[in-house]
Amino acid sequence: MKKKVLAALVIAAGILLTGCAGDDLPSPVEVTPEPLNTATPAPQETTNPSQSQSDDDGTVLDDGMKSGGESHPIVSRTVVDGKMQSYLTGEWKDENVVKRRNMAVMINNILQALPQYGISKASIIYEAPVEGRITRLMGMFEDYDDLDHIGSVRSSRDYYIFEALAYESIYCNWGLARPWVEELINSDQVDNISTAVAGIARGASNDTYKRIERGNLATEHTGYLFIDGYEKDVDRFGYNKNYTSRFTQAFSFADDGYIATYDSYADATKIYPGGTQSNAGGYGKHNPCFEYNEDDRLYYRTQYGQKQIDEMNDEQLTVTNVIFKVCNGEERVPDNDQYDYLKFDVSGKGTAYIFTNGKVIKGTWERKDERYSPNMFYDDNGNEIVLNQGKTWICCIWKDYEDYISYE
Repeated sequence: MKKKVLAALVIAAGILLTGCAGDDLPSPVEVTPEPLNTATPAPQETTNPSQSQSDDDGTVLDDGMKSGGESHPIVSRTVVDGKMQSYLTGEWKDENVVKRRNMAVMINNILQALPQYGISKASIIYEAPVEGRITRLMGMFEDYDDLDHIGSVRSSRDYYIFEALAYESIYCNWGLARPWVEELINSDQVDNISTAVAGIARGASNDTYKRIERGNLATEHTGYLFIDGYEKDVDRFGYNKNYTSRFTQAFSFADDGYIATYDSYADATKIYPGGTQSNAGGYGKHNPCFEYNEDDRLYYRTQYGQKQIDEMNDEQLTVTNVIFKVCNGEERVPDNDQYDYLKFDVSGKGTAYIFTNGKVIKGTWERKDERYSPNMFYDDNGNEIVLNQGKTWICCIWKDYEDYISYE
């Protein structure tokens, strides 16, 4: 299949792998985030914004599903035999799981820290560059009742918090970049379960974050979130356990029995957020790839030249949808190596690449603000993208490095 490479420029990665340098350094500046939504929570609605259904019933596929799911989205969510369709995946799950606020957990993603534990249970995985031009993950978990722990857990950056607010997540982290996170994470706008370290006004209990010995690995790669402690802390802090009216939607999904086939769009079965060449955009160091398998309609994730495995079940990570969200980015303090932090504008508008069912739709993303407004994804005609039911992986792409994106 002809490879579609958006550019062939080579930019050598000249920045050393620095991990989380400066996470616990005192804040050298005053940061005053804009006030977020402080409205009194209202009961969660069980319907998505109204969308009209197409009269076209689609073609029956080999597995009995119908094509054209992009014209047949889930319109309303009702409870049937104690189950509802998930806001995060569209799949039928226990009602209490669907209505319960998800936890957004910061997860280590450098080679030395692999494999991660429990990450395959995340409904949404958000990935973005951090200092040192590595990436860090944030897993959004709604199905965690049968999990004991998740990790290893790492420190916070403000653009992850702003993205977590879009899904009304309870935000979980071990450490923080204090100059850019401290005031925001301690505000009334963020419900967080954070380790009790410098910069955190109200820390989690000792039952929530613990270390697990991992041979000769450095200490920062041994911290895990334990579910029992997390649930006790949610009660202790008095957070709303269920979604409120602030949460409107995550994505639009094809309804039961349909596959969003996007037949008129180009094929894309191997997807590289950072291309296949070394570059300093955040993805060029570990060279991740999502490879589509038409038999199960899933994308299989590799990085560092190997399968990305969940230690919990020894299985390769798979998702149904992949989204590249291209954002303006910058170095916040480029002249000070201690504070080589990045900034990403995760609200506003930008280019988006949506991959589902082996197809690629180049369109746009829009988010009104960094409060509780959702991420919206549109095709080139302005229609909202309908994803297929299942897990979604979102890669935040630094706009300066958009040209490296490639797929085939």
